[in-house]
Amino acid sequence: QVQLVESGGGSVHPGESLRLSCVASISISQIYVMAWYRQAPHKSRELVAYITQPGGANYSAAVKGRFTISRDNAKNTVFLQMNSLKPEDTAVYYCKGSPPEYWGQGTQVTVSS
Repeated sequence: QVQLVESGGGSVHPGESLRLSCVASISISQIYVMAWYRQAPHKSRELVAYITQPGGANYSAAVKGRFTISRDNAKNTVFLQMNSLKPEDTAVYYCKGSPPEYWGQGTQVTVSS
């Protein structure tokens, strides 16, 4: 099966930055859309950002201007650069590839003072 493995999460203070990585077991050139989702406790999973094979990127209103999604096809890796982090960004962040649908196990991001 295709595997996606996230890393880079941790605990930071408001205003600080983190970079998440998602490494795929296959070439991400074969996956049309790579995306980042997040889920806080007792909340629904929400789309944060995605990038298409042609390279177009899109972001949720909550993170636009602060987060940047990018990819390195040679390394089969998708990144999420998160700047100016806020407490409301606290969640488990998941990597997703589609179609059909591949999910990683998630990495915890905690933003607190």
